[in-house]
Amino acid sequence: MDDKTKEKIEGLTKALRGLAKPAFDAFVYLLPRVIGFVQTAYSYWMKLPQNAILFIYGFVFCFFGGTFPTLFAAIQAAEYGGRKTVMESIKMLSDEALTIIEESKKDDEEDKDGDGKADVKELSKQAYIQRKTLLVLRKMNPEKIDKAIASMYKVWMSVVAVLSLEFARTISMALAIADFLHKPCDRFITPLLQRLIPDEYDKWVPVTLSWITKAIAMSIAWYIQTVQSAFASAMKGGLMMGRAVYEAMRIRGITLGGLIPDDHEKSMVDEGLMYGFAGLGFYTQFKMGFQVRKQASRKEA
Repeated sequence: MDDKTKEKIEGLTKALRGLAKPAFDAFVYLLPRVIGFVQTAYSYWMKLPQNAILFIYGFVFCFFGGTFPTLFAAIQAAEYGGRKTVMESIKMLSDEALTIIEESKKDDEEDKDGDGKADVKELSKQAYIQRKTLLVLRKMNPEKIDKAIASMYKVWMSVVAVLSLEFARTISMALAIADFLHKPCDRFITPLLQRLIPDEYDKWVPVTLSWITKAIAMSIAWYIQTVQSAFASAMKGGLMMGRAVYEAMRIRGITLGGLIPDDHEKSMVDEGLMYGFAGLGFYTQFKMGFQVRKQASRKEA
């Protein structure tokens, strides 16, 4: 390693040491407020009627699942892979972070030498980093951290596996469609274009047509995948909306002449609502072209 490289590394190290203390102070200041805001928002959210929450979830799935097929697949994978486990893991990590922050605040006020000045203010930047690192290692529960990270990693891998499978399936379909389109293009379009294009450029015709057919094939394959996701999400969301409406009617004593018993398994009303919502959701997505369109209207004077 030459002298210039060593100087650059030393300069970078000094800069990082200089940023360590303000970065840690900012972390200590912001993290409790962020966690508190999230906890407050979550508590207000959980105070809402559970049927209303279920209906909102179902509405998003039913009417927008095909608009964001990758997100829908990821949510489904996380749901079956252990969404509740992830929520518990995040709570464990946030509790550990708050514990460390509280201990760090106590450490910042500590004055063991009795000179009227906090010990941390008398430390060099390197000693400050070392002191806070050792504090984290002493106060943190490694078993909780390991369990939380392992749970989140497990769900993450399940999501990645599902998305990889979906992407691989779409790519395989696109390649099959491209092969199907390539043969008629080679037979009918390529000779025609080679006659129209000068000889020194006609070598590009097969390659360019291959690119075009692959692009068209990918568009077709992705559209088919979008339609499949829209149909599945409409069914899923329709079921959630149907169950939410059924439960809301049951709680309010609306029995429709005995058609709504306490046990939804003994009734076909929720299934009927599901098919109605699912059909409406899929039709709406189809009419929107499986995308959210912004419509801006301007009034002319």
